[in-house]
Amino acid sequence: MYFNVQYQSVKMKVRLSLSIVIIGIVSSVLFSGCSKKTETKPNIIIFFTDDQGYADVGSFGAEGFETPYLDELAKDGIRLTNFYVPAPVCTPSRAGLLTGQYPKRNNLHVGVLSPYSEGGIDSETFTMAEMLKTAGYTTSCIGKWHLGHKEKFMPNNHGFDEFYGVPYSNDMDSYYYAHNDFQSPPLPFYRNERLIESGPDQKYLTKRYTEEAVRQIKNRGNDPFFIYLAHNMPHTPLYVSPAFDGKSKKGLYGDVIMELDWSAGEIIKTLKEEGIYENTIFIFTSDNGPAVGSAGPLRGKKTNTWDGGQRVPGIISWPDKVPAGTTSDQLVSTLDLFPTLSKISGGIVPESIEVDGLDVSELLTSPQTTKVPERPFYFYATNGEIEAVRFGKWKLHIAKTRGWNQKKDGEFGIALYNLEKDISERNNIVDQFPDIVKKLSDMIQSFSANM
Repeated sequence: MYFNVQYQSVKMKVRLSLSIVIIGIVSSVLFSGCSKKTETKPNIIIFFTDDQGYADVGSFGAEGFETPYLDELAKDGIRLTNFYVPAPVCTPSRAGLLTGQYPKRNNLHVGVLSPYSEGGIDSETFTMAEMLKTAGYTTSCIGKWHLGHKEKFMPNNHGFDEFYGVPYSNDMDSYYYAHNDFQSPPLPFYRNERLIESGPDQKYLTKRYTEEAVRQIKNRGNDPFFIYLAHNMPHTPLYVSPAFDGKSKKGLYGDVIMELDWSAGEIIKTLKEEGIYENTIFIFTSDNGPAVGSAGPLRGKKTNTWDGGQRVPGIISWPDKVPAGTTSDQLVSTLDLFPTLSKISGGIVPESIEVDGLDVSELLTSPQTTKVPERPFYFYATNGEIEAVRFGKWKLHIAKTRGWNQKKDGEFGIALYNLEKDISERNNIVDQFPDIVKKLSDMIQSFSANM
């Protein structure tokens, strides 16, 4: 059931809840006395790259370039090797991250939004930024938004105090869409709701976003902060600043990744200088699989529901709480970040909202002893239809619109893979496990019907 059918006064309820939280905090300060020290809420940074593949990070097997800062982040925290996004392209993946829901719940599940699109994220959709504001956080979006470019869809109207960036992908800069005879404008660059530049020099986007994040951290005030840093790179066309041009052994793509790694390093350095690194949750991942880069052993790439399109590198650091140097192969997704950060921060989520992710905070703090409950994870194609489901070690494909050569291989037939033994999804064992096929097929049918 779509939650917004019953959800017309959530904003008012959230404001009321926030008032209650503030009153509770004030009362606590007044009556608890000065001798009792309360635990400081962690700052939160989500470092979200665009089209960076599973194997485009050193600790995940990158070749031809180095990512020392992201590798150090992994050493300081947990590396998630079965980390997924809910879509193989930009818009729906970002919707899932910021809501904890499959994008279809918000009608953002088909393709991506364009400069001529009239739609975007609904005004009643409850975002991660709004949730964290109920817990007293300041909120900032830096970089690429891609959830609607009309004013009502932009970040400042969806819980973000600050916005510094662009409304959609960098390839849409002055692009001509022949199918509907639409000429998009030069890429708009905003500071909050004010257009500050048109057609910015994309060689400096990564640098500018990084400098803005550093500035905000240094001028953060007394409240805990949430920064959603959504880089445009390495989405094509690729751009890199002169300082990183020619740095890698893998051409322009490697140079771009090395500059993104530098960006993470600058932010980490600033957090340490400010004395807040240990109590900052730093989440690194990508919005989908690679268009140009490498998915390593995974089959497929961006736009595909093969794992290469939706399994991405995932690193979470929080030195105060997350054991250093940990690796987990348990299934986690960006849908889980919303409920997890709600639990950690104390952020309020209205009861009327059906969140699809799980709270995995115990996995982060006790990875050696915590088992995440098995649950199905559904793979939505760019046409908005479910093409596959993963449950435990099993992954069942029922259709394939991208990543399948019909002329060469014929009609796509139902396929089952054991991902523990066959990470590359090459050995179709559908005939060997009819009971598993039926169980997973029923899951898809049931979930589709309820959705």
